[in-house]
Amino acid sequence: MEYEVIDTQISPEGRMEVLSKAEVNMLLDNSHGGLYQVFRNCALAVLNCGSGLDDGKELLERYPDFEITILQRERGIKLDVKRAPASAFVNGVMIKGIQEHLFAVLRDILFINAEMSAGNKFDLNSTEGVTDVVFHILRNANLLRPQVNPNLVVCWGGHSISGAEYDYTKQVGYQLGLRGMDICTGCGPGAMKGPMKGATIGHAKQRITSGRYIGLTEPGIIAAEAPNPIVNDLVIMPDIEKRLEAFVRTGHAVVVFPGGAGTAEEILYLLGILLHPDNAGLPFPLIFTGPENAADYFRQIDRFIGDTLGARAQEIYQIIINDPTRVAVEVEAGIRKVREFRKQKGDAYYFNWMLKIDREFQHPFEPTHENMRNLALHKNQEVHVLAANLRRAFSGVVAGNVKNQGIRAIEQYGNFEISGDAEMMESMDALLSAFVAQNRMKLPGKAYAPCYRILK
Repeated sequence: MEYEVIDTQISPEGRMEVLSKAEVNMLLDNSHGGLYQVFRNCALAVLNCGSGLDDGKELLERYPDFEITILQRERGIKLDVKRAPASAFVNGVMIKGIQEHLFAVLRDILFINAEMSAGNKFDLNSTEGVTDVVFHILRNANLLRPQVNPNLVVCWGGHSISGAEYDYTKQVGYQLGLRGMDICTGCGPGAMKGPMKGATIGHAKQRITSGRYIGLTEPGIIAAEAPNPIVNDLVIMPDIEKRLEAFVRTGHAVVVFPGGAGTAEEILYLLGILLHPDNAGLPFPLIFTGPENAADYFRQIDRFIGDTLGARAQEIYQIIINDPTRVAVEVEAGIRKVREFRKQKGDAYYFNWMLKIDREFQHPFEPTHENMRNLALHKNQEVHVLAANLRRAFSGVVAGNVKNQGIRAIEQYGNFEISGDAEMMESMDALLSAFVAQNRMKLPGKAYAPCYRILK
């Protein structure tokens, strides 16, 4: 099938508009080296926004002739884009938000990766070094704003949700926007887009013109969750672990909507961190919410958490069903506590330095068949370490569902095999089976073939 494509050249605005000759040369070198393919794939995903596609492999096969090249000019650079998806253009001109996102890709893939690999600037073998990388990337993207009271709400949830669930995410976003809250999501469709749409209306009614709609993604997931154009601050982190750390370091509260394996991964990541003894007493508002028809979904999530991590983990969050106003009120009250705590401790409002994040949550997990088989999924370990291993299991399912590399690995070697304590595997199988039955693994209208097998 032929897809309509367009050629264009675009110029940067903002920070990328003014570059030294050394910086331009570095970008040119990287664009012809090993980073080019990652840069190209992320750029294509950004341009494919709104297509209803959530398959990284299919996207690359749909536009095999797509090219993006950096052109050097006396006063900087341009991007030469050939055979780009026509959906990124209106009357032959690229949509402004998508153009901004393309230069965010350039900044984070070519520019930041070059800095990370240059010399011994960052110690990626220490927890402090990894956090320093996360801080550096966010600061470079101008995401960290001092002298601003805490107001950033991270919203997690699936890209494949029902119409009623999507409308509910907008209602919650609207109530948050009315209270001056900014929104941060994984920046894709579904539960990542709805809160931003709702917040824009809330901000408009309050005449807030500086509303922030932050999108955090990473190269492996961007094709499945292409940034929606509402996002006005896009950051592409090097891997899923740094993306997750960026969420919890910058956010002041987290609201979780219904989702699939990726949402379960995010929940387990945050619960594992908050279960660490060093984080006892640290305020971090966490609310699970959805419309009336999502009540069973959250009961099943709550049951899974109780079966695996125990009652203490269940005390960390609230479940609020079908009440957007109450969600916003609870978030606002929770953020007030965060502000007072940070003020007393002398911690920054814009980056949660005090949060203890173990190496278990920072080390990149490669979801190979061997690594998935060898996961330690048993209760004979500290509960926060178990949460980290459960998080890895769901991360592997996400990779097999939507990531180009994961899909190809499944095609070549068959399904991932997941094993562990019998009761834990029963609970995990029940949860994943529910996600499949509720069409939470792929976008509506697409048949889902499981990429995993639970060994009992």
